[in-house]
Amino acid sequence: MKRMLINATQEEELRVAMVDGQQLYDLDIEVASRAQRKANIYKGTITRVEPSLEAAFVNYGADRHGFLPLKEISPEYFLDQPAQGEKPNIKQVLKEGQDVVVQVEKEERGNKGAALTTFISLAGRFLVLMPNNPRAGGVSRRIVGEDRDIVKESLGNLDIADGMGAIIRTAGVGRSDEELAWDLDYLLKVWESIKAAVVSRPSPFLIYQESNAIARALRDHFSSDIGEILIDDEKTYEEAREFVERVMPHNQRRLKHYDDDSVPLFTRFQIESQIEFAFNHTVTLPSGGSIVIDRTEALTAIDINSARATKGGDIEQTAFNTNLEAADEIARQLRIRDLGGLVVIDFIDMGPQKNQRDVENRLREAVRQDRARVQIGRISRFGLLEMSRQRLRPSLGESTHMTCPRCNGLGDIRSIESMALSILRLVGEEARKERTGMVIAQLPIDVCNFVLNEKRSWVQSIEQGSKSQVLLVANPNLETPNYSIRRIRDDETDLPENAAASYTMAEADIDAEANAVAAATAVPLAPEQPAVSAVVPTHPAPTPEPRPSKPVQQGPKVSIWRRLFGWLTPAPAPAKTAKPRKQTNESRRPSDRKGGRRAGSQQRRRRPSEGQRRKTARGNSQGNKSAEKDKDKASTQQKDGENAKNANQQRSRGGRGRRGGRRRGGQGNRKESETQQAKDGNGKSARPDANNGPTTKTDDGAPPKAVNESAAKPVDSTQPKRSEKVDNGNQSQQKAPVDSQAAAGPQPDRPAPPAAKPAAAPKSDNAAPRVGAPAAAPPAAAPSVAPSPQSEPSKPATPSGKPDNQPL
Repeated sequence: MKRMLINATQEEELRVAMVDGQQLYDLDIEVASRAQRKANIYKGTITRVEPSLEAAFVNYGADRHGFLPLKEISPEYFLDQPAQGEKPNIKQVLKEGQDVVVQVEKEERGNKGAALTTFISLAGRFLVLMPNNPRAGGVSRRIVGEDRDIVKESLGNLDIADGMGAIIRTAGVGRSDEELAWDLDYLLKVWESIKAAVVSRPSPFLIYQESNAIARALRDHFSSDIGEILIDDEKTYEEAREFVERVMPHNQRRLKHYDDDSVPLFTRFQIESQIEFAFNHTVTLPSGGSIVIDRTEALTAIDINSARATKGGDIEQTAFNTNLEAADEIARQLRIRDLGGLVVIDFIDMGPQKNQRDVENRLREAVRQDRARVQIGRISRFGLLEMSRQRLRPSLGESTHMTCPRCNGLGDIRSIESMALSILRLVGEEARKERTGMVIAQLPIDVCNFVLNEKRSWVQSIEQGSKSQVLLVANPNLETPNYSIRRIRDDETDLPENAAASYTMAEADIDAEANAVAAATAVPLAPEQPAVSAVVPTHPAPTPEPRPSKPVQQGPKVSIWRRLFGWLTPAPAPAKTAKPRKQTNESRRPSDRKGGRRAGSQQRRRRPSEGQRRKTARGNSQGNKSAEKDKDKASTQQKDGENAKNANQQRSRGGRGRRGGRRRGGQGNRKESETQQAKDGNGKSARPDANNGPTTKTDDGAPPKAVNESAAKPVDSTQPKRSEKVDNGNQSQQKAPVDSQAAAGPQPDRPAPPAAKPAAAPKSDNAAPRVGAPAAAPPAAAPSVAPSPQSEPSKPATPSGKPDNQPL
């Protein structure tokens, strides 16, 4: 179960963790000394306009002035409106000293000031209102599929005033129109309060402050899949309870107070150690590999090492498995550390292109749950992948880390030998200057010992060449790479501070001491209070109606043996009763191809006896004579040719029965077919093979089908019929009637068939002709006629949708 854990026991730091079971997947840490300014609204003054940058600098109350580009300035602040279609000149539309209402879009980073905008955005629970930007609005990018169409319809039902825009957030999916309208009314009330406060005080000052960390965490991180919210501080719990009662009262039961003092909240769920990994330089992977994360001014570089990962079958498999694990962990670390901007990942080299595509897809799936907008490229031939991630807030490193006073943020320092040689070169430059009387160098103890002992001759040569004195002082307050070099003129050597003993010249770290004194005596400044605060909705949020759950259709329980060996036994008959179908050729299409193939494949094909082949040949010859007598009857039924054509097309798509006769059939079907043949054709085959009778070809390109004869010669009933293989697998609903062409006779102008040869076993009407069969007649429209009087009337289908004689 997913949980939201809020640790607020220490007032200096507020931590919000999102966990799934005991797996940390998102983290938000807010430090009291670095309050978030993003999304805050200020009233500021334009201090400078730069036409070369097409931007203005605004004093909004911070240490650094904010950067306001021309594209982020609303036309309502223009002094002179430009002509239609003309690009405005920032020097003409703005002036220094002009008051503007701005919102912080990006926080300060390093030496860069904050990025500002005049297009205000007010974030609510379900909506984002843009009161002075009519061109903006729509639906969040993360809403896709059918939900997007539903949300668009809900957005159209809202009554948004002219000149305003609104965006529905992901939390607005599935919300009713009443809930969206309630959120819109609240945001409009906030905007009215902001407009009233703008004219109340001179600039610069804070107008509206984005919600505190508790309200922001509940608003941005809470979703329907979170089971409970645990807060370990009573005061913070009360603030959260008030917010939940006002905004989402139906979720109040999920809010709980964690009051176990013996075990801390984060330790209870075993995520304290996972948070420590967010501050480390190296993160270990489960298989033994590792990833190294380095932040620079321009980008974040991530390197993947196989390290002790040796579980793969070969080097390629080991690299592939390590890259897959690294893709999941990188997406998780980006969320926890909130790293933004350009990210370059150096994957382990992989040979096959398929492995590279799999790693890319794995990374895309891993970042899908990220709230920030992420763009991912492809792995280049150098094994590098570039991606960009939106900055939601200052990263964890920027919020909790400070620049190292020893290395100045470089992370590396010079060795003692290199440091000593560099200092001696600088001392020599200072000593060779004109009117230099003395050079005093204060060095760390290790560096000073190295210079006085190993490089004493170099120091003496500097003194002899420059005719000046070099004084080296070992200062215990300095650590490499810090040092101090001071040049004294020849007329200042007699001053008391320069003539004192060397051991008294050791100076303390002035900067460190001043910082320590300032930190001890500094009074913490009270946070600036916004002019607009405590805006509450007029009425609580409406309770959403419960969605009707779809009934789950549960089928009959199937035993484990049925699941394992069900393919050996036929499928049970469905409980649904099938309605009897009309007596057409369309009903001959098999309803279960898979079962038909399986059953048909178990039949054994047998060769017909010599006597049976002679009987079949004589029946075909007699049938040809009878067909000549039925020409007139066939001509009267040409109007139904189109219906027969459609039926033949449906039958031609019946399945694999045309290739080898692999349709479902059993002994019961074979016996019934033999009985039906005895009734219809007096023992003759109802559908002779292509080698022993005339055939016709349908217009839709179906295989040739044989012509059945209504007047067939009687056959001895004692003749064995098990050699005649008849396929009834296509009779899924009823017994097959006599072929329509058998009653209608052959088509007009049909040439006489050649002498019949001994035929093989009769096949189904969908079977393909055997090699060596005579050429079929030209295609003609097959008339559709009723069954012959000799045929047995069809029986209704059984409730299982199969013939009565079909074995289960």
